[in-house]
Amino acid sequence: MGVDHTSRAAQVTPVPITATSADGIALAGVHLAGQAPAGGTALVVAHAFTHHVRHPITRKLLAALATEAPVVAFDMRGHGRSGGRNTVGDRELLDLDAAVSAARALGYERVATIGFSLGAAVALRQAVSGADRPDAVAAVSSPARWYSRETAAMRRVHWLLEQPHGRLAARAIGVRLDGGWEVVPPSPVEVVAHIEVPLLLVHIAGDRYFSAAHARTLATASRDRAELWEEPGDGHGESGTHPGLARRIARWALASSAPR
Repeated sequence: MGVDHTSRAAQVTPVPITATSADGIALAGVHLAGQAPAGGTALVVAHAFTHHVRHPITRKLLAALATEAPVVAFDMRGHGRSGGRNTVGDRELLDLDAAVSAARALGYERVATIGFSLGAAVALRQAVSGADRPDAVAAVSSPARWYSRETAAMRRVHWLLEQPHGRLAARAIGVRLDGGWEVVPPSPVEVVAHIEVPLLLVHIAGDRYFSAAHARTLATASRDRAELWEEPGDGHGESGTHPGLARRIARWALASSAPR
């Protein structure tokens, strides 16, 4: 008989929480505290495009992370129960800022951010430019650059973002999109060298959206300060992060953000 490694997390009740971004967007999220004592480290999770904290895959991932440490996660703007419209990696930096601040307001002394896909790109940018920066950051399935179209999956994403019918389809799957960028925000590869806290990059071998070249490019651009995990398996972002990998990432985040 197999072992359900998420069984401990089933006892952690997600408590609804709210926050407001610096530009006034109302954000809805959850706090999975478990039996954690006051203080310590919280994991603040930034989800992927089209996901949200009640998405079944994301919910399972949050439960797995919560077996190792308290978790705080918010729906990014334009997703789930949060307000606003999604800017696909630009102003979502303010959403992650608000999430980090919310974790500190809950009493956690240290915060490690963990981002997936779009959320990973946001986490890398927020670690450099955020108003409330983390003590460590992990980026799973992050693009190195914007406008990546080298895979069929990413070409479908760009159709959603750029075509009128695509934008209607995005709304049908629960994403409310803003207009296009007026100024292109710095890409992950442009900012990664400026991250001053411990950094983990994770690539899953069967990722259909981004090749391993993205993670390797980011690792090189970090001046080899980043730790790179190239993991077996299939899937992208949350979908490719099985509970065992989630727990390993959480343990890395706890160790890396601990006082030295």
